[in-house]
Amino acid sequence: MQTEFQFTLPKGYLDQEGKISQQGTMRLATAMDEIAPLRDPRVQSNPAYATVIILSRVITQLGSVEEVSPRIIEDLFACDLNYLQNFYRSVNELDPEREVSRPNSIPEQIQEMA
Repeated sequence: MQTEFQFTLPKGYLDQEGKISQQGTMRLATAMDEIAPLRDPRVQSNPAYATVIILSRVITQLGSVEEVSPRIIEDLFACDLNYLQNFYRSVNELDPEREVSRPNSIPEQIQEMA
């Protein structure tokens, strides 16, 4: 089973020296990756901040950045944040348009034929 996935950011993280990092690696999220941020006061005052913390937990490598902290995620360009959110949902199979198969459910194609 694949647990780590490589990605390329559309624009890239621009560090204080002006170096751009576009290549990175994200691991599959665990339940704790999604639960732990709920205890953070920044998330309690702004639930949208959970995304920042979750991404900082699951991105294991970003160019030459030694540690991907919430501050690094905060400094990404908006298009890169959006890309990472979509990538996270994809690799963790959280796409809401993907139908989860349930026992005794009739596939959509068969329902349309009836």
